[in-house]
Amino acid sequence: MKRRPLRLAVYFLACGLAVCVAATPAADNDAKGAPTVHPQRWPKLHPALAPDPQLESRAEQLLWRLTPAQKVGQVIQADIGSITPDDLRHYPLGSILNGGNSSPRDDKLAAPSEWLTLADRFYDAATAASPIGLPLLWGTDAVHGHNNIPGATIFPHNIGLGATRDPELIRRIGEITALEVRVTGLDWAFSPTVAVARDARWGRTYESYGESPALVREYAAAMVEGLQGAPGTSQFLDPAHVLATPKHFLGDGGTEGGRDQGNNTAPESELRDVHAAGYEAAITAGAQTVMVSYSSWQGVKMHGNQALLTSVLKGRMGFDGLLLGDWNGHAQLPGCTAVRCAAAIEAGIDVLMAPEGWRELHDNTLGQLRSGEIPTARLDDAVRRVLRVKLRAHLDTEGRPSSRPYAGHYELLGAPAHRAVARQAVRESLVLLKNRDHLLPLSPRTHVLVAGDAADSIARQSGGWTIDWQGTEPNQDFPHGETVYAGIARCVQVAGGSATLSTGGEFTTRPDVAVVVFGEHPYAESAGDLATLEYSPGDKHDLALLRRLRAQDIPVVAVFLSGRPLWVNAELNASDSFVAAWLPGPEVLFRSADGAVRYDFRGRLPFSWPRSKQPPALDQRRGEPPLFPYGYGLSYRDDGYLPQLPESDPAAQTAGAAR
Repeated sequence: MKRRPLRLAVYFLACGLAVCVAATPAADNDAKGAPTVHPQRWPKLHPALAPDPQLESRAEQLLWRLTPAQKVGQVIQADIGSITPDDLRHYPLGSILNGGNSSPRDDKLAAPSEWLTLADRFYDAATAASPIGLPLLWGTDAVHGHNNIPGATIFPHNIGLGATRDPELIRRIGEITALEVRVTGLDWAFSPTVAVARDARWGRTYESYGESPALVREYAAAMVEGLQGAPGTSQFLDPAHVLATPKHFLGDGGTEGGRDQGNNTAPESELRDVHAAGYEAAITAGAQTVMVSYSSWQGVKMHGNQALLTSVLKGRMGFDGLLLGDWNGHAQLPGCTAVRCAAAIEAGIDVLMAPEGWRELHDNTLGQLRSGEIPTARLDDAVRRVLRVKLRAHLDTEGRPSSRPYAGHYELLGAPAHRAVARQAVRESLVLLKNRDHLLPLSPRTHVLVAGDAADSIARQSGGWTIDWQGTEPNQDFPHGETVYAGIARCVQVAGGSATLSTGGEFTTRPDVAVVVFGEHPYAESAGDLATLEYSPGDKHDLALLRRLRAQDIPVVAVFLSGRPLWVNAELNASDSFVAAWLPGPEVLFRSADGAVRYDFRGRLPFSWPRSKQPPALDQRRGEPPLFPYGYGLSYRDDGYLPQLPESDPAAQTAGAAR
């Protein structure tokens, strides 16, 4: 979702079988040129919740009390940056959201109490304007914790969680996130992303748990149950849980060249067996909402793909919740604009996300309903699904947001117990790729030089979707945050050692060891798309720093911050130890003060690591074998020797020889 860009507190820092897809011909096309979908070839699923005749009857009664204008309002979602509670008197919308840059009073540092106050105001206005007294839903991009809120617990992004191989930890993270969302009075999280990313050039790779559909399937179920509670139990959507939203349906992780919002050309069997894995698990786990992808399949935009949205997802897969469009995603359909799009509704989308153009979209959609361009039965089906989800979420009985059990308990935001889970996630996510002569773990009684331009930056540790959309906030915006340097300094000083920060690597007293923290700058969505997997092409100052320290015979530990695996052969060569941190933390780098090993490395690669600038071979995709395969990761016991790696691109050399 694109978004008025996000806020918070930070704590960063099994080899599954890859699904091999048999070579199959491209999808058949129908008479209009659209790829043919075969619903009968997809898994037959059943709703996680047994039909509830009483709830269905209640939804039907509410539906028939709504006027056409009020029905249309239920299927449109506005952003809080463009709508006020008073607007609901004239446009009774069914839901709102806060995008990546949206917050109360347009203040990204607004206190949690302001979020709760605004939630109350929207609740009061919606119930007063509605003839059925049913409030609206408020959705938020809580993608690695409640990351819009100052002081909330922030967890590693999904790529780091994928390295932990710990589904119970994922479930616990979902529970904590849901509870902290409830503190601010909100009831809907646009999470988890269940894309199976197949090309790390994609700017959203860090939002994927990994390249393995088996891993994504396991994590999708765990996170949905963590956020919502297990279906069929008293915890399901109780006051401590929120609605989950697996996204983005379908195939966004497999676009050509890893292009965001691009085209997935995979055969239908691969779309089903690889890219739909997380949705099958999420629906079985009781997911009540699903968000649609900007991407296309075989040239057809998902926002308009009726066969996949309606025949497969709602029909064959039994999804009976509401299907949500992405940020103006409907505007990309042929013949549509941001404020007029019958095609998306006809395809099966139940709620159009219209952040700013919601007024015009409401008026135009109402006109299309009256003219017959949008069938009444399709609109009623969409509204019925919205009402069903609202009733399952108990919006009709919960009362004002501030009156709910956990609302206003701001001590739960970033609570010590929650942050302990975040630290555990960091420890389990770090992947050790090299450890020459068992340099790690370090003694905390040594003099440590902490270098690199990311060593003292929480934004670099956190990535996108952190306080704001692109994640570029200064350290002072993180109430509980700790940089890598601050964590190292605290660790060694307690044990009698010392730490010096010098981003450029200069020193007056020779250090015993240097920890160099470097990596990608924050980004989100298409801003992170890459042409190749080369790390920092055209700017090799990080490499120069590593080489300069090594030339002075100083042992070097490289802590690499990135949202994906990248081609870093030269940086690996210039380091004695190399840690793929995803999101960093110092806990596993040092022994305890008495010399014991506190925590060993447990992380295992969720993606194959490239040996060239181009993506490595994967299933039927041609390419170089990976430098480190999926599932790779050293522990302290392992021989961490790594031979000298070629620093020129072997893929480029092969291409040159062919010419």
